[in-house]
Amino acid sequence: MSSRVHACEHTVEVAAPAGVVYGMLADAARWPVFLPSVVHVERLDFDGVQERLRMWELAGEAGAGNPGNPDNPDNPDNPDNADAGAGAGAGADAGADAGVGGVLGGRVGSWYARRVLHPDVRAVVFEQEDAVWPGSVTSGVWSVRPAGEAECVLGLRQERGLAVAAADGAGARREAEADVHRRLAQVRRAAGRWEQWDELLLSFEDRVRIEGPAELVYDFLYRIGDWPGRVPHVERTGVCEDVPGIQVVSLDTCAAPGGRTVSTRAVRLCFPHAGRIVYKETLTPELVAAHSGEWSLLPDASGVTVVAAHQVMLRQEAVARVLGAGTGLLEARDHVRAWLSRASTETLGLAKWHAESTVRRLR
Repeated sequence: MSSRVHACEHTVEVAAPAGVVYGMLADAARWPVFLPSVVHVERLDFDGVQERLRMWELAGEAGAGNPGNPDNPDNPDNPDNADAGAGAGAGADAGADAGVGGVLGGRVGSWYARRVLHPDVRAVVFEQEDAVWPGSVTSGVWSVRPAGEAECVLGLRQERGLAVAAADGAGARREAEADVHRRLAQVRRAAGRWEQWDELLLSFEDRVRIEGPAELVYDFLYRIGDWPGRVPHVERTGVCEDVPGIQVVSLDTCAAPGGRTVSTRAVRLCFPHAGRIVYKETLTPELVAAHSGEWSLLPDASGVTVVAAHQVMLRQEAVARVLGAGTGLLEARDHVRAWLSRASTETLGLAKWHAESTVRRLR
């Protein structure tokens, strides 16, 4: 079967300065809070100009999110509907535990990519190792051109190898075109809020010191399906792990103020050899537009320090509706931080009890 390269290029106007948009494209590690379908991005190598990344991206049902959420990529009313970011360069290696390339478990895709950053001309050149299209390479360039002090033109040129003899060749070409439009739309939507980023974005972490083996702590965090019987604020969990190390999890929790039940859904990537579990919520509480995080274990000679890190983007239009008229983003930030910190601290405290009490019993 022969193949040929299909190239497509499109542009969109973005209501943000060119430097802001280029910075967003260059900083792929922050894509999980900006782009709805990106679960996690890690940098494998970087010399200041060239980098190699690995990215995990939602595919199919894992990206379903909240159908009523205007930021949800599967909401038919969202003009930015779709996958995001892989064409800009994808993926990094946190270990082989979370699978190798392609669409994993029918829910999560993983890609490697090499990128070259050109800040002088505001361009990002990429070449993606595409496991979804075997034997082909997706390559291209993101470009940003100023169009005023607070406006720019964002372009994406993408070249993808397509099998000529494939029965769905025409459909594949249409999909490639649509993919470029979707990626441009998601970046445009996220960048259009740049003036509020300082208020909408927050990151924080909680730490707990544990006098016990890291393996027991990791086991507690990994077995999220057992949390309803162990963690008081977790009422119900559902876990699907079709591919080892990739969990699609649904939870009902009562950690929110007032004890009301909140339903969330997340994709978790588990790296036991690195002592890490990273996650991205695909169904978020009403106040939260995006939430990604990581449980990481830092062992030493006598125990382990466990870190629960969070990156959050607030949903500004929900603040007054949820917290009451006149409530500002500062109060909303404090509210969300306290809520998430309380939940993670309680979980870490129970992981500490689990590990330390097990060690005492073994002695």
